[in-house]
Amino acid sequence: MSEREGLIARIRQIRRSGATTQRRAGATVQPNSDAMRALEDRVADLEQLVQGLQDSVHREALRHDKRLAQVEAQIHPAALAEALSRDARERGL
Repeated sequence: MSEREGLIARIRQIRRSGATTQRRAGATVQPNSDAMRALEDRVADLEQLVQGLQDSVHREALRHDKRLAQVEAQIHPAALAEALSRDARERGL
C-alpha cells in the first residue's frame, strides 16, 4: 500500500468513527422534566443556605470587629495609663 492510500484509509477511518459518534450523540435521552425541576429546587435550596451562611459570617465578622475595637481602645496608651493609675490608687501602691 502506498503512502497516499494509507492516508486515505486513515481519513476514512476517522470519518467513520466521527459519524458513529455523531449518531450516538444524537440518540441521547432528553432529561426528564421532573428530574430537572427537582434539581432546580435543590439548587434554589442550596442558594438559600449559602446566603444564610454569608449573612452569619458577616454578622460574626461585625462582632469580632466591634470586640477588637474595644480591646484596642483599652490598650491605647492614654487609656492604659489611666487604668494603671486607677489600679495603683485602689491598691494603695
